[in-house]
Amino acid sequence: MTTETTPSLIDNPALFVQWLRDVAPYVHAFRDKTFVIAFGGELIEQGRLEDLVFDVSLLKAMGMRIVLIHGARPQIEKQLSLRGIPSDFINGVRITNVETLEAVKEACGALRLSIEAVFSQGLPNTPMSGSSINVVSGNFLTAKPVGVLNGVDYLHAGVVRKVNRDAIHNQLAQGQVVLLSPLGFSPTGEVFNLSTPEVAAAVASQLHADKLILLSHENLIDEDNNAIAEIDVEQARAMAEQMPLGQFLRLCLTASWVAVQSGVPRAHIVPVDTDGALLLELFQHDGVGTMITKNLLETLREAAFDDLGGILQLITPLEQDGTLVARGREKLESELPFFSVVEHDNMILGCAALYPFPEEKMAEMACFSIDPEMKGMGLGERILAHMEKRARKQGVTQLFVLTTRASHWFLKHGFVAGNVDDLPSDKKRMYNWQRKSQIFIKKIG
Repeated sequence: MTTETTPSLIDNPALFVQWLRDVAPYVHAFRDKTFVIAFGGELIEQGRLEDLVFDVSLLKAMGMRIVLIHGARPQIEKQLSLRGIPSDFINGVRITNVETLEAVKEACGALRLSIEAVFSQGLPNTPMSGSSINVVSGNFLTAKPVGVLNGVDYLHAGVVRKVNRDAIHNQLAQGQVVLLSPLGFSPTGEVFNLSTPEVAAAVASQLHADKLILLSHENLIDEDNNAIAEIDVEQARAMAEQMPLGQFLRLCLTASWVAVQSGVPRAHIVPVDTDGALLLELFQHDGVGTMITKNLLETLREAAFDDLGGILQLITPLEQDGTLVARGREKLESELPFFSVVEHDNMILGCAALYPFPEEKMAEMACFSIDPEMKGMGLGERILAHMEKRARKQGVTQLFVLTTRASHWFLKHGFVAGNVDDLPSDKKRMYNWQRKSQIFIKKIG
């Protein structure tokens, strides 16, 4: 009996090369971009700090500019317990009196030193081998008190008033990682206890960061317990206000939509319990967390000239293995007006062409292609629905396809088997008897 195992990148050089090629576009796109990454103190309690620092160091080595913001809630709770001070929250905000503030400063100071120490590692045979990363902390945040709300004085709890943007940009330009604690300072020297997600949103917004990434110990899931991959700012706002969520996840959602609404292109809420979640979110197309954008990134639209390269990349392998009829680049370019594409994050993931036969009120859907990595995720169904809608606008009542390998898919989606005599007269004359494609027809009128 033999045991089959999934080939690893190490054991399969071809797989490794393909993986490296797949990652390369992201590396190019992210170089010199500013990422604000925030995480709660729970990550440190779970012993995941080294892994996070290793992954952040890898991003830094690829040319990304990193601002790191840590939380400290469990560490603050420990300090309060040691001092016999009760922990008091109202509306998710810690009431921070003088004694509590001392515990907050003690916890944040210790955490900052621990994080800096891990970044200072350079041991052989570790991900930090050969690294030389400087971490800079400082009084980059000006804060003001929350004040008195609904009769409650929050004392030394604060909110960000201003981020010293120029100072942080100068440090990033010099190749430093900027490390921020959830503490802010007033012009008169007062210290305020801040919310980590709120700090992250303010910093990302005022730095005009390219991404805000919030590592959360809670995941955003739908009613069927499936991870939610992408939402827009209005959905994020509604979820934060209406869904029964843990306090930290609610703060992360709020921080995300605030940052995106303020001009940050994308925010990500990433599950901290997944090993390497930060890298998986950034370098895999679907990621592992929830991405928040101003508008959803996936668009289904008619093709433009700039889509030619993406369409060729999709269909060339299918032409080579005989699934699709071969088209030259010139022919494809001339037929672009017939094509529709699915674009996600500037990548073409699917396409199809619609060739009308007005006299018979019929149209052919051809060159129907989907990125192999996206199969089984409903993309084909969305393309089909789009093409049916496009066909109806042209007065088409019957849609037909010619296929050699996808008969079951079309039967499943409402097509019925036909024959050559059912085709429009012009298409009948062009039918390739050597290829012997199966014919399927669907009434859409």
